[in-house]
Amino acid sequence: MPSVHLRELLRYPVKSMLGEPLSEAVLGEKGILGDRIWAIRDEKRGGIRGGKKLPHLMMFSAATGVGAAPMITAPDGESCAANSDEVHRWLSEKLNHPVTLWPLLPAENLDHYRRGAPDDEDFQQELMTVFGRLPGEPIPDLTLFAEVLEFESPPGTYFDAFPILVMTYQSMATLAKCHPEGQFDFRRFRPNLLIDAVDDTSPFPEQAWIGKQLCIGDVVLEIVGPCPRCSMTTHATGDLPRDTSIMRHLVIEAEGNLGVYAKVVTAGKVKPGQTLQLI
Repeated sequence: MPSVHLRELLRYPVKSMLGEPLSEAVLGEKGILGDRIWAIRDEKRGGIRGGKKLPHLMMFSAATGVGAAPMITAPDGESCAANSDEVHRWLSEKLNHPVTLWPLLPAENLDHYRRGAPDDEDFQQELMTVFGRLPGEPIPDLTLFAEVLEFESPPGTYFDAFPILVMTYQSMATLAKCHPEGQFDFRRFRPNLLIDAVDDTSPFPEQAWIGKQLCIGDVVLEIVGPCPRCSMTTHATGDLPRDTSIMRHLVIEAEGNLGVYAKVVTAGKVKPGQTLQLI
């Protein structure tokens, strides 16, 4: 395996909000400790919702506070603790939409994790909208996600399907070279592990890792499949503008995929700078 090391380690305490870099983290069955442990519930349409349905969430950020709950910062710079008595009202006003904020609930509470009503009764059109596709562009193969199509996330979690998202700088560089006008910034793509595959000359190195195990010190990850990208990648994120051309080039150059999903086989601590090995 060419020289590969972990360059950045990232956590997102609130689903669909900008997150925080870490100097080290514990990886377990549910991914990075403290990752996506809070999420927004849409009190108008029902169900836990992320940036696919409430894109303005991607302009907010969340960082681990001194206590048990993260601090959320709105685009206007105002902040509110996730466990504040005012957080539901505060978020609803900032989003101009009725919402509540929830910590993780037990997996047995299936109704909490069940998907809310779709925006379009035509299922095909709903998928086209969610994945930001134009007529003639293919919808991703969702076979890998069949078990969670009924739910917004695997019950007991707030991640989309799998606990870890792995990406390389080289994949973003490939897309940037094909479309220099686009800003292929990692904040659009929300990886947990951002990897530098220094000597790998393939355009999307991590796609060759699918079906293999990746070792980072004592931690072992199983790379389970590609990450099909959705409309979230095109929305304004932090200081990045809305840009639908991002999806056009993801479809053209990478079949709409970027990064790979992983499960944690062996838990432990990781930190930036560590080298990686493939099994």
